[in-house]
Amino acid sequence: MSVNVKSSLRISATVISNDFIDEYMAMANGEYIKEYLFLMRHQGEEVSISMIADALNHTEADVARALAYWKKAGVLTEEIPLKAEPSKAEPSKAVSETACSGAVPEVLTKPQTPAKRTPYSPEKISGLAGDEDFSQLLYIAQKYMNKVFTQRECEVFAYLYDGLHMPSELLEYVVEYCVQGGHSSIRYIETVAISWHEKGIRTVDEAKNSAVSFSKDSYAVMRAFGLNDRNPGSLEREFMDRWFTTYGFTREIVIEACNRTLSATHSPSFPYADKILEGWKKAGVRTMEEIKRLDEQYAERVKSGDIKSGKKQTAQGSATKPRTGQNQFQNFPQREIDYDALILEQLTKQQ
Repeated sequence: MSVNVKSSLRISATVISNDFIDEYMAMANGEYIKEYLFLMRHQGEEVSISMIADALNHTEADVARALAYWKKAGVLTEEIPLKAEPSKAEPSKAVSETACSGAVPEVLTKPQTPAKRTPYSPEKISGLAGDEDFSQLLYIAQKYMNKVFTQRECEVFAYLYDGLHMPSELLEYVVEYCVQGGHSSIRYIETVAISWHEKGIRTVDEAKNSAVSFSKDSYAVMRAFGLNDRNPGSLEREFMDRWFTTYGFTREIVIEACNRTLSATHSPSFPYADKILEGWKKAGVRTMEEIKRLDEQYAERVKSGDIKSGKKQTAQGSATKPRTGQNQFQNFPQREIDYDALILEQLTKQQ
C-alpha cells in the first residue's frame, strides 16, 4: 500500500550568500548582522526603519547606522524599499547609541562642555554615524561601560576621535584600560585619553608600554614609602594615577614629595603627599629646579621675617635637605596652609 502525503506546513527559508559569510560577516558587529538578516528575510517587502527597530529591539538610530554601514560596504543597494518615518526618540533596552544621534531622552541632563573641548552638536555627531570606525568605537565603549551614552559622553568621544584625531583602536583601549582599573566615569576616561594624546601616544602598543611605565612608577612610590611587602591598594593607585597621569609629574618629583611626607609625618601618607603635589601643580612646578627655587623663596621669607621660622612644618616639606631635622621648610608665596593640622582633622573625622 503506497502513501502519498504532503506537509501542511509551507517551507519558507532565507538564503544568505556565501560571499557575505566569507568576506563581510567577520568584520561586522553582531547588531549590524542582525539587521542585515532581517532585511534579507523581508527582501522585496516594504519595511520601515521603525519596523526593523521594533523587531530587533534596537533604536532607529542603530538601524540607520547599520544601513549606512552595509551600503558603504557595497552589500546593500537602494533597491530595498524603506519607508521613512519620524524618529520616535525612544531609548532602547539594549546597548545602543540613541543619544549620539540627537534623539536624547528628556531625563538626561544637559551636558556642560569644557572650554578647551570643541563643542559637538547632535547634528555634527550624527554626521559621524556613517563613519564605521566611530560607530564601532561607540558600540564597544558602551559595552565596556555597560550603559547607553548621554549626549555629553558622545561629545567627549567625538572630540577625541574627530577633534584630536586619536585612532579608534587607541580609544577603545583607553576605555578598556580605565574600566579594568575600576574607573568608568567619562571625565576620568577623557582625562586619561587627553593625557596620552599630550604624551604623543598614538598606538595601543605605545599605550601598553606607558602602562608598564606606570607600574614601575607605582613600585618606586611604594618603595619610597617603605611599603615593599605588598601591592598598592585601589585608593593608593588612584592617588598615584593622579600624580603621574593627571598632574603629569615625573617619578623624581613624586618621590621627592614622598620623602618630604616621611620627613613631616614619619610615616607613609598618600593624602599628605597628595597635598604637596597638588600645591606644586597649582604653582606650575615641572622640574626639581623649580622646587628648589620655591624652597629658596621660602627661606628668604623666613630670613626677612615674613614667616616665623618656628612655625609648624607645612605639607610642602623641607627646603633642600629632607630628614635633617632642620626647621626650614619650603612654602609657596601665594598661600600658607598648615596641612599637618588639616590631615590630622581628616583622620580624626574618619575615626
